[in-house]
Order: sequence, then C-alpha cells, then structure tokens
Amino acid sequence: MNAQTNISSDTFAIGGDLIVNRMGYGAMRLTDQPANFGPYPDWEQGKALLRRAAELGVNFFDTARAYGPQWNEKLLGEALEGLPDIVFATKGGIDKLSPTEMVKDASPAVLMQQIDDALVNLRVDQIGLFQLHWVDPNTPIEVSIEALAKAQAHGRIRHIGVSNVTVEQLRAAQSMAPIASVQNRYNVLERDQDAMIDLTASEGIAFIPYGPLGAHPMQKGSPLAAHAGQGTRTGTQSALRALLDRSPNMVVIPGTTSIKHLEENMGA
Repeated sequence: MNAQTNISSDTFAIGGDLIVNRMGYGAMRLTDQPANFGPYPDWEQGKALLRRAAELGVNFFDTARAYGPQWNEKLLGEALEGLPDIVFATKGGIDKLSPTEMVKDASPAVLMQQIDDALVNLRVDQIGLFQLHWVDPNTPIEVSIEALAKAQAHGRIRHIGVSNVTVEQLRAAQSMAPIASVQNRYNVLERDQDAMIDLTASEGIAFIPYGPLGAHPMQKGSPLAAHAGQGTRTGTQSALRALLDRSPNMVVIPGTTSIKHLEENMGA
C-alpha cells in the first residue's frame, strides 16, 4: 500500500486552516437501519455516543443530507451544540425519498436549499466542510461547484469538498473553486484510490476514506480483520492505523453505534 510510517501529526488542516484530529467519526449508521432511513431509534443513546466521541478527542463529524434524510444532521446538531472546536462535514447533491429510492440532484437551487437546511439541522452559522456527495449526471460538476463557491463567498460554508470522484472530476471541480477534501471509498483491502491519495497529499487536500472498515463492523474471522490484525491491536485498530499511516492527509471516519466499539476505534 506504499504506507508511510512514523507519521507524527495527529491533526490535519482542512483547507489550510480548519484543524481537525485525523481520527474522526462517520455518523451514517446513526439512522434507522438497515436502510439509513428515518431517525435513529435510540435518540438519547445516539446523543450520548456522539458526546463520548467528543470527550475522546474527536472533533470532526461526517454526515450527509441523505442520511435519514436530514435526521442524522439533526441528531449531531442536538448532541454537539455549543461544544468548542467541533467541525461538521456534511454532503449534498443526493436525497433519499424512501428506504429504497435515492435521487441525485446537484443543481444550484437544490444545493442552496440543502445548505440552508443543514445550517438549521446542525445548529451552526457556518458549515465547516460541505461536500458534493455524488456528481449529478444531469448537472455538470462545474455548475455544482460554482454554486457551492457562491455559498462559500456568502459565508454559509467554509470549505468545499467532493466525494465519489475521479481525478478528472476533481480537476474540473478545481477549475471553479479550491477543493479542500476528497471522500472516496478506501480501506486496506480496497486500494484503488492510492493514486488519488498521493495526488491529494501533494496538493494539501484531505483524503477522507469512507468504508474504512469495509462498510460493516469487522467481525472475528472476517477477511479484513484477518488481513489487518497484528500485534496487540485488534483487527479494527490495525486497519484504522494502516490508513492513518498511509498518508498524513488521511482523515479517517469510522462509524459505530456502540460506545465500546467507539473506544476501541480510538485505540488505533
């Protein structure tokens, strides 16, 4: 994996000025399962888990409009309102209409409405990182990013990111505005983003791997756990440590609904 070892920095400055701890938290699973549709059934437990994450040093929380939809943003906003130095990253450009129906729409008007909704849901005056969740086949990425740049100019978002993109799409986005992050799928077994990681690292862009544990909890005997486990670390911890060691621009966002697993993740 061309791993870079002995990386000492535990933080990364997204966009050059938004300093986050490189072990973040991905909140997608704090919705009604298995379809990520509807509010998280144990709302108070979800709030307790998020607050525990903050106590453990997590200050970067990743969510999206489509998670719930909107319920995930609302849970984060309620749980973490008023805590210092919390950075919210949310995503727009897709929406969930039912447990089985999702629509891609990254037209300027839709993105502006989703930003407005996210500001209310997250209970903030500015979104730290707003990411284009998917490229809309009916809207050129340049048009979507131009709209986000206008929202940025008006102070509604601080930095712009992109997700599920190719290098060519990243370059097209960069032609319209500075891009602070790329969020693509990557873990120790799915490594086709190595070139993107090296490119973003060279340009000071955060790489946020989703599915860092294979998009499901690493159970004993799973291929990922067997591949990653080493020494006294659990398989989960070794897999996360491998990502953190891969490149200094890696900001990892494992998700869990268990405080015990959260604490294990932080042991990486």
